[in-house]
Amino acid sequence: MSAESFKRKLTAILSADVKGYSRLMGDNEAETVKTLTTYRKIMGELIQQHRGRVIDSPGDNILAEFGSVVDAVQCSVAAQNEFKARNAELPENRRMVFRIGVNLGDVIEEEGRIYGDGVNIAARLESLADPGGICISKTAFDQIETKLPLRYEYLGEQQVKNIAKPVAAYRIRMERDLTTADRSLGLKLPDKPSIAVLPFANMSDDPEQEYFSDGISEDIISSLSQLPNIFVIARNSTFTYKGKSVNVQQVCRDLGVKYILEGSVRKVGNRVRITAQLIEGTTGHHLWAERYDRELEDIFAIQDEVTLKILRELQVKLTSGEQARLYSRGTENIDAYLKMTQARFYFYHNDRGSNIVARQICEEVIALDPKWEMPYSVLGWTHWTDARMGWSDSPEESVREAFQCAQKSISLNESSVAHGLLSWLYLITGVHEKALLEGERSIAVAPNSADAHAFYAFSLAFAGEPKKAMSRIESALRLNPFPPSWYFLVSGIAYRLLGRYEEAIAAYKKAISIEPGNLSAHVALATVYALDGREMEAQGEAEEVLRIEPKFSVERYAKSLAFMNQAYRDLSIAALRKAGLK
Repeated sequence: MSAESFKRKLTAILSADVKGYSRLMGDNEAETVKTLTTYRKIMGELIQQHRGRVIDSPGDNILAEFGSVVDAVQCSVAAQNEFKARNAELPENRRMVFRIGVNLGDVIEEEGRIYGDGVNIAARLESLADPGGICISKTAFDQIETKLPLRYEYLGEQQVKNIAKPVAAYRIRMERDLTTADRSLGLKLPDKPSIAVLPFANMSDDPEQEYFSDGISEDIISSLSQLPNIFVIARNSTFTYKGKSVNVQQVCRDLGVKYILEGSVRKVGNRVRITAQLIEGTTGHHLWAERYDRELEDIFAIQDEVTLKILRELQVKLTSGEQARLYSRGTENIDAYLKMTQARFYFYHNDRGSNIVARQICEEVIALDPKWEMPYSVLGWTHWTDARMGWSDSPEESVREAFQCAQKSISLNESSVAHGLLSWLYLITGVHEKALLEGERSIAVAPNSADAHAFYAFSLAFAGEPKKAMSRIESALRLNPFPPSWYFLVSGIAYRLLGRYEEAIAAYKKAISIEPGNLSAHVALATVYALDGREMEAQGEAEEVLRIEPKFSVERYAKSLAFMNQAYRDLSIAALRKAGLK
């Protein structure tokens, strides 16, 4: 058949298969076939309900196509939720767990079947997915990012079999992590006024304004976090509710606070409309609500007014020093401010491309206002991220750049973020005394910053102070009930140094539940399994390490072990070799 007779089209492809299918068949062929038939029927019905069609289903694999990526992903989520519920009724060794990959790609269609790299990439994404999970390509992600109430984790560019170029992949986090959600159940109210600032809704027609509305919420959180007499939940936790319809009273229970601030932003040209309302969580009663219709240049005054109204309503009295800190905004240049909201927006995406964009914008902000400390601190974090994620051609140079940015930021105006960065930089370069001093200073500048407490905990753990580290990380977790995975790495290190291996294992598993591809968490889990004499489990984790990073090297990894006590480092290396890593 000539090439001209082929029909080409762009389509969403779903590929699914069963983890451990050969083992299931070896254990009990009849029961496996029976379960597979049931699950395949369920999958077929869901595909049809979501306007897709099954292309093929050989063995334990299912291949389907959809006219819409949204339909393909919604079908995938529904299938995994249904399979999870049914598996709960089966013995553990009989459970049938699927991996699903979704791609948007160009394919060739012939006699009802589809072929080409678009299909092959979906199959490779499926192999990258966690058991019971969903992995999607960047082409698919770009179509659904703002359309579905899901959370995503960027897995980076993956080199996959028989595909020439690396494939950018995302993991779908289908629900709020149970391990972290469980922590928030029954949280006691702090002994001071407590508040969560939800992300302000973007009411503009332009989705590009999302960074602006996010920036306003974040700035209010940042201002409040500097004050010792009020308790404010971290951005990481409040932004889990972004884009969702929320029950304020439930949010207060989840986060363990008494008050909620919510609002909306509409920016049109040089005008901005901001609404804000403070709600008492136990009753749902609105304490006050305001609408501001102002010129864009008034944005700083609006933020100050909202912050002051919160403090007055919550009866928080400020000292003269706290008032000065609260009003020390750093810039009055509206163009610099708007660009900085963009830079932070991109930095939080936590992928290589966005990190580059954030760095470029920070440099533009510095050109507009070279005396503002914030762009220097965020610029420093982009260099640190390059070094940490292996994105830099010269990690040493990236660390030097990060040092210079953090020191410049602090020379202009102290910030918790810059001190926290310096704490980590001193830690990885082995200057533990300065790492501890910078960690303490980060908390002094922003007593309610969850990350500041976590930065300090990290330095304390590696300096051989696990009990103090545990106290600080607990403070961080209370301020940030839905934290990033690295918080639990700190807990794990502290528990391990205290010889509490079971608790260390639980902490590392929590980190993995939040971020399954977190290489450091899997390496740490392999280490503690080996230290605890659980060689089979250690070897299993070692296999997972090599799946994530086939070129993993113990010698190279050892350079990142910033223990002050050399004996801890040597013990870690020996444990990893015992687990089978080289």
